[in-house]
Amino acid sequence: MAAMAGFSSSSSSSLSTLRKSFTSTSPIFPSFHSLLPRIPKPSSLKTVNPTFKPSLPRRFSSAVAATADSAEVRQSLKTRLKNGETLYGIFLLGFSPTLAEIAGLAGYDFAVVDMEHGHGGISDALPCLHALAATQTPAILRIPESSATWAKKALDLGPQGIMFPMIDGPKSARKAVSYCRFPPNGVRGSAHTVVRASSYGIDEGYLSNYEDDLLIMCQVECVDGVKKIDEIAAVEGVDCIQMGPLDLSASLGYLWDPGNKKVKEMMNTAEKGALKKKPLDGGAYLSGFAMPHDSPENLKSRGYHMVSGAVDIALFRNAAVEDVNKFKMSLDKGFEDQKDHKDGEEKYWSE
Repeated sequence: MAAMAGFSSSSSSSLSTLRKSFTSTSPIFPSFHSLLPRIPKPSSLKTVNPTFKPSLPRRFSSAVAATADSAEVRQSLKTRLKNGETLYGIFLLGFSPTLAEIAGLAGYDFAVVDMEHGHGGISDALPCLHALAATQTPAILRIPESSATWAKKALDLGPQGIMFPMIDGPKSARKAVSYCRFPPNGVRGSAHTVVRASSYGIDEGYLSNYEDDLLIMCQVECVDGVKKIDEIAAVEGVDCIQMGPLDLSASLGYLWDPGNKKVKEMMNTAEKGALKKKPLDGGAYLSGFAMPHDSPENLKSRGYHMVSGAVDIALFRNAAVEDVNKFKMSLDKGFEDQKDHKDGEEKYWSE
C-alpha cells in the first residue's frame, strides 16, 4: 500500500509537472497557446467591434509581408504591347512542365502551349500553365481548330492569350471573338464560379476584367486570309494577327521552300495589310515566327510586335544532334591522331 501511495504521489507530481510544461514560456519549448493569435475577449456580444480582424502572430505575419514585398508583379501582355514593347517568346510542343518552367526562368516574355501541332490536349496543357505561372510567365494557348468547344475549354484554364488557327476572313475572325465572350456579347459557355480562369471563383472581379486582360490572336496562313488581312485586323476584339509562314508557303505551292521569292512577296503584302492601321486606332498587333531565312531581328525591323524565335522540341533536337556529332567527330579525330602516330613510328624505324 505504501508503494502504491508512493506511486500515486509520484504520478500526481509528474502530471502536475507535465501540465506546467504545456504553459511554459521557455524559448526552447514555447507553449502551444503562444503559437495562436491573441484575440481579446469581448465583455459582451453588444460591445464587439464589427471592424475587428484578428492578426497573425508576428512570426507568421512578417514572413508573409516579406514574401509580398519580394514578389515581382509583371504587367499583362496587352499592357506591355500598348506600352510599345516588342515581346519575344517560345512555342512549347513537348508538353513538358519542366521545359515550360525552364523557358519561364530563361526569361521569355511569353510561351505558346501548342495544342494544334503538339501531341497534347487540355489535360496536358494544364501542368505547363502551372509551371509557367510559377515563373510569372504569361501563357498563350493555341487551339487545334477555331471552334466554340475548344475555345471554351482553353479559356477556362486561364491563359493570358488564345490563338485561333486558319482565320481566312473577317467572318471567321468575328466568330473567334464570339467564342471568347459570354452572352450577350458572345457564345462562350459559363462556369466562371469554379474554373481556374477565375481562380476557381475566388477572383470576384473576373467577369469585369476578363475581356480587357485576354489577348485574342487570329492566325493568317493562307492566300485568302492575306487578301482580307486588313479586314481581319480591323475586327473589334481581334488584338493580334499571327502570321503562319509554313502554311502560307504550302498554300502557294512551296511547302518545301518557305524562303521562296513568291512566298516572301506574299508575306510582305500580309504585313503591310496587318499594319495598315495602328492598334490604338482600330488595328491589330503583328506577331510571327522566326525562320532560318528570316531572323527575329528582321521581324522586329519590319514592325512585328511579338516574335517567337524558338520551339522547345527544336532546341532539344539541335542540342542533341550537336552533342552526338561532337562526340563522333572526337572519335574520328582520335583515330586520325593514332594513325598519324603509327605512321610516324613506321617511318622512323624504316629510316
